[in-house]
Amino acid sequence: MENEGVVPLNTKTFDPKMAHSIDIYYFTMSPPSRSVLMLMRTLGVKHNIKIVNVLNGEQMKPEFLKINPLHTIPTINDNGFILSESYCVTLGFKDFKFFSMLQIVLLFGGSVSDDDKKKFNDALEYLDNILSDSKWMAGENMTVADFAMIGILSNVEAAGVYDLTSFNDLWQWYEKMKTSLSSYGYEDIMQAGADAFGHMIKNKINS
Repeated sequence: MENEGVVPLNTKTFDPKMAHSIDIYYFTMSPPSRSVLMLMRTLGVKHNIKIVNVLNGEQMKPEFLKINPLHTIPTINDNGFILSESYCVTLGFKDFKFFSMLQIVLLFGGSVSDDDKKKFNDALEYLDNILSDSKWMAGENMTVADFAMIGILSNVEAAGVYDLTSFNDLWQWYEKMKTSLSSYGYEDIMQAGADAFGHMIKNKINS
C-alpha cells in the first residue's frame, strides 16, 4: 500500500475542511521549509506559499521582521497566530546539528573538517541503526520526525557529498518516503528544492 504507515488524521483536533488558508513563508532550498510544506500538503491543510529568498536577504526586510523578528524560515501565519520554530530542532537526534552544519558550510563555499565529517557519518550511522529496528524514524507509523529528516537528507543526496546508499536501512527508508509522499507533490516540493540546492553546491565545488 503506497501510504502504509501514515498516521490517520485526528478529526477532533484537525479539520481538513477549514475555511481559511495558512500562510507559509518559505524558501525552496530550505529543508525545514520543504518539510513543513510537505506535511501541510499531506494533511490537506489549505495554504498560501510566500517565498522569502534568504540568499538575497529578504528575511531581513521590515515587512517580514514584523511577522517574525527572529527572521527564520519557515514561518507560518494562521489568522494572526505566528509559529516560527521549526519542529526539526526538537527531534533530539544524536549530532543532529551536523546535518545543518554541513549544508551551511557547503552553501557558503567553506570546507568541512575531518572531525566534522566523522561526526556527520556517525549521525548517519545512528539513523541507520534506528531504522534497522523500526519502519519509520520514530516507530511503526510515519511522524514529523520522518518529514524533518527527508528535508535534510534530500539536500545531502542531491549535493552528492555523501553516498547514502552505503547506509542500507536509511536508504530503504529514504526511497519509501519518496514513494509514500509522491501523491502529495514530493517531486514538485521536496525533490525540486533539493535539486536546486544540489546544483548550487556542485557549481561552487567545480568553480
